[in-house]
Amino acid sequence: MISVIIPTFNEEKYLETTLKALRNQSYAKKFEIIVADGGSRDRTVRIARKYADKVVVTSRGVSKGRNAGALVSKGDVLVFIDADTVPYGNALNELESAMRHRGVVGATCPVMPMSSIAADWLQALALKTITKLSLTTKRPVIPGICIACRRDAFERIGGFDESINVNEDADFVMRLRRFGKIGFAEYTFVLTSTRRIQKWGRAKSMMKWIKINLKHAIFNEKTSIREYRPCR
Repeated sequence: MISVIIPTFNEEKYLETTLKALRNQSYAKKFEIIVADGGSRDRTVRIARKYADKVVVTSRGVSKGRNAGALVSKGDVLVFIDADTVPYGNALNELESAMRHRGVVGATCPVMPMSSIAADWLQALALKTITKLSLTTKRPVIPGICIACRRDAFERIGGFDESINVNEDADFVMRLRRFGKIGFAEYTFVLTSTRRIQKWGRAKSMMKWIKINLKHAIFNEKTSIREYRPCR
């Protein structure tokens, strides 16, 4: 069984599309959708209750939301997806397939932009290449936009570190990597919003992303919330 966990905070603009895409998955086996909300003041919770199997309310913070969702989940495989991210119809099938290989404890897939701008797609393709190359190392670079992992591995590493405000996904995957390989679901993808790029501009967004990941990969330093404020 798969449990899909979505942390939210004021995501009424995106969440319904994400949940509809999950409900329309081609995955034939049983799966559940869990929304963990950090105290939204808009229609997020109302939308979540319309489509999700479970809605839990927790304190704000993406790591807290993911951990709270995992706590009430029943799946053998946990799939963490952002609220502004739409999985392709075969995403759960392909993520599960990637997890079947011997020694694999986690998986991800290509992340593509909800955009018609060529530069956004080139940037996404560059990220895909970096992600695939990093999977052979002890410090894989995987965006938290879409991460799957085995429940036993999640529990073994203690879930996401709630003391980290930014780059918690890199920390999580690095600890997960100690207990096995990270697979890559090549034949599917998720579409994610480009709201950061729209807000900051492409150059600033890319420089922040590179800086954050280099600090983590080389110096194992945490990024302050002033440098990169989380969406949820």
